[in-house]
This record gives sequence, structure tokens and C-alpha cells, in this order.
Amino acid sequence: MSINVFNLPDLGEGLTEADILRWLVAEGDTVTMDQPIVEVETAKSAVEVPTPFEGVVHTLHGAEGDTLLVGQPLISVSDGIEAPESAAGSGSDDDAPEPTYGAGYREEELAGTRPSAELSVDEADPEAGEDESSGNVLIGYGTSAAGSFRRRRRKRGGPAAPDGAAPTGAAAHTHDALTAAPRMAPTVVSPLVRKLAREHGVDITALAGTGPGGLIMRRDVLVALDQVEDQRSRADAAGPAPTGLATAGPAAPGLTTGAPVPPPPAPGGPGAQGGPAGLAGAPKPPAAPSSSPELGGTGQDVDPRTGLGVAVREPVKGVRKTIADAMTRSRGEIPEATVWVDVDATELLRLRAELKAADPQTTPSLLALIARFTLAGLQRFPQLNARMDTAPDGSRTITRFQGINLGLAVESERGLMVPNLRNADRLSAVELTGAMREIIDVARSGKASPAQLSGSTFTLNNYGVFGTDGATPIINHPEVAILGIGRIIDKPWVVNGELAVRKVATLSIAFDHRVCDGGAAGGFIRFVADCLENPSGALARI
Repeated sequence: MSINVFNLPDLGEGLTEADILRWLVAEGDTVTMDQPIVEVETAKSAVEVPTPFEGVVHTLHGAEGDTLLVGQPLISVSDGIEAPESAAGSGSDDDAPEPTYGAGYREEELAGTRPSAELSVDEADPEAGEDESSGNVLIGYGTSAAGSFRRRRRKRGGPAAPDGAAPTGAAAHTHDALTAAPRMAPTVVSPLVRKLAREHGVDITALAGTGPGGLIMRRDVLVALDQVEDQRSRADAAGPAPTGLATAGPAAPGLTTGAPVPPPPAPGGPGAQGGPAGLAGAPKPPAAPSSSPELGGTGQDVDPRTGLGVAVREPVKGVRKTIADAMTRSRGEIPEATVWVDVDATELLRLRAELKAADPQTTPSLLALIARFTLAGLQRFPQLNARMDTAPDGSRTITRFQGINLGLAVESERGLMVPNLRNADRLSAVELTGAMREIIDVARSGKASPAQLSGSTFTLNNYGVFGTDGATPIINHPEVAILGIGRIIDKPWVVNGELAVRKVATLSIAFDHRVCDGGAAGGFIRFVADCLENPSGALARI
């Protein structure tokens, strides 16, 4: 039989590894092409990986909880076709069909590799029998007939078959069986692309592909998705709007509703087999003598530095590792400065109350209104909608963008996510309300795609829902600025020379001092503050 080995593919955006959350199939199960076989957690999201092969599951290369690097074997699938008895019983392993490894995959963007044309059969490992590169491939792109090859082995004690000679006898029967086995469609559309289109209502059969041979690429779906999202945003505008920012009254759901959800305790817990975190083979730190029950202790794992018992040891991996690396890189590379200002948001709350009384179905949320003013401010101060690029030779370039992809900091059970609204500057406050609600729900559910979690050019962070007044947020690398919004509370405020109680919030912006100076950052945050204090006049101008 022929065994096809499917390596962990590049799931997009340069991800290098993934954790196996749960297998959806078991060894011996029959699978069909594009059937989901495993759920993995990357640094950005949890996704189901479909198989590009059909047949019987031969081997699962990894257990739940394992971390696999891109390009490592994920699953082996047998085509289920047995070799004839005459061939199987010949007593020579050289005639047995070898595992078929996909060596040529179609490429989409950064995903996929092709075998080097400079590598000849004779340069392959003599014991390998064939090129063992399975291809770092985007799911759904299969081996082409010209991309895979098999090195002809010489029978022990017998002459090698001449080049071009057709197989005969049992070898011919086996060759015919393997040739008739189901093959991957060479032009099949990526399951990830189909999933993206299906989830967003894009008819993929009506798309014209821009890839080789008319292949439908992810960018083709994204172009069509802009039209679908525009229609969906208008439809969502008819539904109830999210509340937005936290105020002095009852807590209202906003960008990041509620307190952070604590991570679940690590499997196994203290004293479990395999170490405190339940990891097999993990070395257990030496416990202090007082932890021994025989010496009157509790038997608990004790930290030797503090003398305290260890509740749980949680490995830094997946999303938490990505967050840690991103925050460290941001603080290590970006010389950031922070500017903040207190804002009288009384008129903003009054305006929204009037809009809600007039038409509750199309009332924009507070967060959408602030986002609308933020986008207008970025158009006036484009220095903050940029990126600092460093070339290999050390030279630097400031890249500014024509549009704005607005990132939204979202607290989820899997950690901090920053989904983004592409071309958000084209949306009205009402359209922003529906679009923001949708992308936030997707991020919190853990179903956001890598494309939805990357590509933002400026980030908006609403930390007021946690009951905090201000913060110095860390810039979302490689962006150059982030705007933070504190809670709206009653404060004494001087109005026309008299003391009054007003609804006040604190805005803070952290910016990359390499890209701009305090004048641009101060001008931007002052513009947004003025819009919040006079929202009716601002909406009439933008």
C-alpha cells in the first residue's frame, strides 16, 4: 500500500509552530479529502486542519498537548490498496512500495515549498529511497504528478532495470494499483480559503482566481469579502448596538467586557505524575525538606527561592508566548513616549442618548463614535498611521499608508487578541458598530483567522471596562502608536468659570518617538478630545 505523509503546514502569516489541542480522528479511521483531522492552536488562533489525502489513518504523529514545528509530520494516511501476494511474498523488501511523500505543492503567498530542481535522484540519501520532503504547504494543495519522483532501487544480486523500461509482472500490477489510487486534485482550492469564504458568505464558485491557472487565492476572497462585509455591516446596523465604554453606572459590555478570565489549572496539578504541570518527563524541582510529609510538611511542591508552595506551573506557549514575545519586542525596539488628556464627554453621552431615542436600531455605540473620531484624527496626522521598517543592512524606512486598518485590543479566554477592521476609514459610525461587534465576537470565540489578527496599522484599546482611569499602553509592534481610553466617571469640572459635575474620561496615546515628535501626538489626541467634547460639530465635519 502507499502511505502519504502530511506535514504540519504553514497556517499563514509566518507561523512556525502549533500545539495539538485534540485529534478529530483516530488510527484506523477512514478519512476523505479536506476532512478536518485535528484542532491545533497557533500563536494567533485555534483552527481545524483538514487533510489533503483520503484513505485510512495510518499514524498520528503527536499526542494532544504536543507542540509541532511547521514541516514536521502531522498524520500519515494509507490509500488502503494492498500489494499482490506474489509481490508481497517475494521475500525482498526492495520491491515493496515505499511511503509516498508529497514533494511538489502549489504555493499560495508564503505557504508551500517546492523540491529543488538541482537535487537529482543520485544526490538523495541512499537509504531514504526518495526525497522525503513533504512540503511546508498550505492545506489543500497537493502533490503534482511532475513534482513527486521515486528512486529506482537496484535488486540485490541482480541487474538494475534499464531507464525507461516498463515494469512487468507483479511490479506492473502494483504500479497499476498505485496509479489508479485516488490522487489529490492539483488545482484544488485551499480549504482555509474555502472556509474563509463560507464563513463570510462569499460564493467561491463565482470568483475569478488570480493565481496560476486561475487558482483562487486568499486575496481573491478578501476582495469579494469587502463587498460582503459592506452589506453585512449595513444589515447589522439594524440590530441593537453594543454599549461601548464603561461609565459610572452599571458596567456595560464594550471592547473587552469583564475581567480577564484566569487560565484553567494545568492538567495534573501539584504532585501529579510527570511533574507539577502534568507534563510527562518534566523535571520536578527539588523540594525543600519541610515539604516532606515524613518531616511534618504538607507534601506540596515548594519553591526553593521563596519557601512558598507552588500552586501550578504553567508553560509559556501558544498565545501567551506570542503575547510575551510581542510585548518584549515592542519595549525593546520602540522608544515610546506617552501623552494623555482628560476629556469632558458629557456632550458625547447626551448626543448618543438623543440618537438612541430617535432611532434605537441604528444607534452607534460609544466605542464606534470614538473610533470614528480616531480615524478622522489619523487622516489629519498620518505620521501615526505608519510603520518603521529596518532593512538587513540596518537602514530604516518610515512607511505610511493610504488607508487605515484599525486594530481593537480584545481580552479573551485565550489571552489578548488584536483583530482589525481593514479599511476602517471608509466606514461610518453606524457601520463601525456592526463591524466591530462582529470582529470582536469572532476573536473572543477563538475562531479569528491569522489574516484577521494581523495587518493593523493603529490600535484602539478600551481599558475603561476594567474600571481603570488611565494607562500607558504598549504599542502593538510593528505599529507606531496606540490610543487608550479610560472609564467615563463623574468628576468636578469647571464650565464657564463655574464648578460643575461632568462625565470625564482620560485618553492616552503611546507613540514611537523615532517616527514623530510630541507635536504630532499631542495634536492628534487634542483633535480626538475636541471631537468628544463637541461631537455634533465633529460629525458634521468628518
